Amino acid sequence: MQVQRSAFLQGAKPLLQSLVKQLSEKYGYVSVLAADTRSKYYRVGNSGVSAGEDDLFTGRGFVLKVYDGRSYGEYSFTHIDEAAIPAIMAEVKQRLMPLTSLPEGLTLSEYGQIPDEPATLLKSSEYAIHPEEKGDEAILAVLTDIRKTGKGRDERVLDCIASFEFQEIHKLFLSPHRDLEQNLLWSCGSIYAMCPKDGDIVGYYDGASDLGGAEVLDALRAKLDNAVTTALELIDSQPMVPGEYECVCTPAVTGMIVHEAFGHGVEMDMFVKDRAQAKQFIDQYVASPLITMHDGAAVKRDTGSYFFDDEGVLSHDTIIIDKGILRRGLSDAQSAMHLGSEPTGNGRRESFERKAYTRMTNTYFEPGTDTLEDMIASVKDGFLLDNPSSGMEDPKNWGIQCMVNVARESKDGQLTGRIFSPSVLTGYVPDLLKSITMVSRDFALEGGGMCGKGWKEWVKVSDGGPCIKARIRLG
Repeated sequence: MQVQRSAFLQGAKPLLQSLVKQLSEKYGYVSVLAADTRSKYYRVGNSGVSAGEDDLFTGRGFVLKVYDGRSYGEYSFTHIDEAAIPAIMAEVKQRLMPLTSLPEGLTLSEYGQIPDEPATLLKSSEYAIHPEEKGDEAILAVLTDIRKTGKGRDERVLDCIASFEFQEIHKLFLSPHRDLEQNLLWSCGSIYAMCPKDGDIVGYYDGASDLGGAEVLDALRAKLDNAVTTALELIDSQPMVPGEYECVCTPAVTGMIVHEAFGHGVEMDMFVKDRAQAKQFIDQYVASPLITMHDGAAVKRDTGSYFFDDEGVLSHDTIIIDKGILRRGLSDAQSAMHLGSEPTGNGRRESFERKAYTRMTNTYFEPGTDTLEDMIASVKDGFLLDNPSSGMEDPKNWGIQCMVNVARESKDGQLTGRIFSPSVLTGYVPDLLKSITMVSRDFALEGGGMCGKGWKEWVKVSDGGPCIKARIRLG
């Protein structure tokens, strides 16, 4: 089934079209993004059962963007009717502050105008079971059963927290030449099994996500056994011995490397500010020839998918690294205009009240031809890395620091059964990516988390890829 259209946005559309038409008589560029979004969360654990609206992903409103021949400005609001249009126009004229001043070295005549080529689109994503049709009680019953089953596996399991969240998204983008509408539904669930260890707690997190509905709960249940089994194994884990090792990374760890090591480093609004080293490496080798990297809301089905971005740019498939060579970065419309490049459909807002930044969508490495078994067999002294927990990047200097929860020891091509936890993965990004010697046929994408820009501006993304083998510094 397809996500239905928003009655709220359909009612506001004629008024927004009238507003855009009137403002276009005075401004060189005018657009409006209208959003109607709603999100709910569900959680079952030792602390109890909770459910409710997720304020971060729930809201209705509009944001205008205008160009006065000198600079761009934005104005957001939450109400529109016939009587409100003159007041909104007056606010734009009297109070709107420039969104951005002229970049250093540019004159007024050189400061461009965002393209507004004609485009019409009406698309909706599909789902099997809408969470609201399934109902709160049924969702909580599934989560309660998952938790009960996981906790009942072993008396050492302190808790098995099960959660689920969904967001229904309706957006309109209108300009003099564009009329775009999209209706989306994403859902994700997670399991966190916890066990005691030396007066502390160890645990294993796993999740499932999709551009879809409550059918995600079935995929989540399928991951329960591995989550509990690994949490129990972590009771006997040992601290990592610092050093550089041959490592095989599961798709989840590959995804963290893709996202942290290279995703943020090629966001081109950082190029404008000279805060990303990648700007100096276009058309140069930055990775093994085995590596091709994509980002795009159009190419995969997960929480980072959409049909157009928040600046009215249709979704893309952007090849960032092509067989080891850095070809281009990701951009929103504003940074692309500054840099003289084409926007890649990565202009995203946390909400209609926030500025658009260059943001990742679905980011991943292409699969290769190797098998996981052959990759492990090739490791003389190293680890199979799994279950990433967090990461930080330094686009200016291309450093990376990521936490990995599970490192399974491999000696002479065999897993020994010993687990080391936690491990800190560090290094210089091109060195790490150039050391990749094997890439598996297996491929997985995960979209359970959120991505912030500067510890704020949260959006949903997905990342992943195949298993990779590389030399990695662990500590």
